[in-house]
Amino acid sequence: MSGARQGVTEARRIVVKVGSSSLTTATGGLDADRVDALVDVLAKVRSGGEREVVLVSSGAIAAGLAPLGLHRRPKDLARQQAAASVGQGLLVARYTASFARYGVRVGQVLLTSNDTSRRAHYRNAYRTLDQLLDMGALPVVNENDTVATDEIRFGDNDRLAALVAHLVRADLLVLLSDVDGLYDGDPSIPGTTRIAEITGPADLAGVSIGSAGKAGVGTGGMVTKVEAARIATAAGVPVVLTSASHAADALAGRDTGTYFHRTGRRTTDRLLWLAHASTPQGSLTLDDGAVRAVVERHSSLLPAGIAAVEGEFTAGDPVELRDLRGRAVARGLVNFDAKEIPQLLGRSTRDLARELGPAYEREVVHRDDLVVLHS
Repeated sequence: MSGARQGVTEARRIVVKVGSSSLTTATGGLDADRVDALVDVLAKVRSGGEREVVLVSSGAIAAGLAPLGLHRRPKDLARQQAAASVGQGLLVARYTASFARYGVRVGQVLLTSNDTSRRAHYRNAYRTLDQLLDMGALPVVNENDTVATDEIRFGDNDRLAALVAHLVRADLLVLLSDVDGLYDGDPSIPGTTRIAEITGPADLAGVSIGSAGKAGVGTGGMVTKVEAARIATAAGVPVVLTSASHAADALAGRDTGTYFHRTGRRTTDRLLWLAHASTPQGSLTLDDGAVRAVVERHSSLLPAGIAAVEGEFTAGDPVELRDLRGRAVARGLVNFDAKEIPQLLGRSTRDLARELGPAYEREVVHRDDLVVLHS
């Protein structure tokens, strides 16, 4: 086995993401044969008891199209949620029946970005997934499309899969779609070549990345898969990108698809979620001193360093921290409602505590709830 795929063969906890186009027909509805083929591969991977699998599965909305008489994926959120409500049950029922052939129990885990950017919710999500794996079950994860709004949704399951890989401390992420890897151009045009491995961002320079899948039932495309690979590898998780039909070869470490080498090291906190899965509900403009404190010294944000506030948010919401030029330098979970902050601007916590009470002698954003975006 070549060293290029050593990260695959040594992986013990694996997150596998499969797209809608690999599970359904173009008109909607689950393809039982495709689901069974994927389950056959995953059941074999974990059959020896040495490897664990978490499945991040798209397909809920697509599976709900045909039963509701919809001919294509709706654009409005309400009908997407309705389709997800019908389709999610069908999707999990199909997985439950298919994995039952191997005596494997399935556990459903539905997430929104709120579940993973807030500290207590993040710990709960980790505990649930870890307990399912410890008990021998196979978690099937999806975005909670039935309740997710534009403000709290991940946007695509490729990004969700990268973040789940970080959450469960996976050793490998496998992204399965209808394309057998990343190419140096449009794969439908003769002469383009599959890129076997990516060692870092420089390898992507000059590569034309498409934006849509073939089937038209999902939301992702090659752009979202490459972005997911960037997030995962920066957090120390190698990635294989290939088609669902090559899943067995990919999980065996064979030369299929595109292998993305890890570029960073694993972190144990949830700040990756805050950086990549949260949607800021407002912004705080910082003076130059506060920018240096937050970015260079990784300090908490105090009221004295805030010059302006925008947006409508409540305590616990994610907000963007900007410099005086309007550039976002960090993101964090705010400790005050938007309407409270104007009276705090430029003032010391000691003065605020004396005038407004001890509840105001605290950070606007604590350093444990803050991630730097640009240094």
